[in-house]
Amino acid sequence: MNGAGRGVLHLIPVGLGASPTTRWLPEDVRALAARLDTYIAENAKTARAFLKQMGAVRPLQEITIHTLSPDTDADQIAQWLKPLLAGAEIGLVSEAGCPAVADPGARVVAQAHRQGLVVRPWVGPSSILLGLMASGLDGQRFAFHGYAPVDPAERAKQLRTWEQHSARHDQTQMLIETPYRNAAMFNTMLAALRGDTRLCIARSLTTEDELVQTRTVADWKQRPAPDLDKQPTLFLFLAR
Repeated sequence: MNGAGRGVLHLIPVGLGASPTTRWLPEDVRALAARLDTYIAENAKTARAFLKQMGAVRPLQEITIHTLSPDTDADQIAQWLKPLLAGAEIGLVSEAGCPAVADPGARVVAQAHRQGLVVRPWVGPSSILLGLMASGLDGQRFAFHGYAPVDPAERAKQLRTWEQHSARHDQTQMLIETPYRNAAMFNTMLAALRGDTRLCIARSLTTEDELVQTRTVADWKQRPAPDLDKQPTLFLFLAR
């Protein structure tokens, strides 16, 4: 706890896929995750799987996991955080990667700040940053858009709009897709983007199936498509 006697909301990253914890989480963070007895998570089942992986000190059935959903209101979140006012500690975890980054956990962090609590982010994997680091695209100016439209025509239109913005501002554009629609997204990108736009595919980061390749759209068209089926993938592109 801090000097004012307030507790801490710990933002604890989780894995991006199947790989040893030593590859993506520092030892101190693993030890912290293992000792906490209260968590906030989107899915209690996957949170328990994460805690089992961390070697939780307490039996899993003795660890409190508050389930965060789109319907969870600010008053409920405030009640979950109330023990921190007396010096307790709570962990916040995401479904994948860093909590509160492209993640609904941001609402929990905002509430913690409103209550004057300590928020402590811990080092761990973020697909957005790892993909950007490995892409060779502009790391000074970038934008993460989340998901593009599902409708093919709308998706292509949105990609062209982002490409125009990229060229105008020298800004790397980043997005994700539901894994089973990755191939459709890749094909739409090849059809919609200019040939000289550089496109990076960052697949299954931190796992044995990791693939990070950056090529022009024209070059991608001349090669076999990468296997992206049902694998978490970040798409990045930069137009000139």
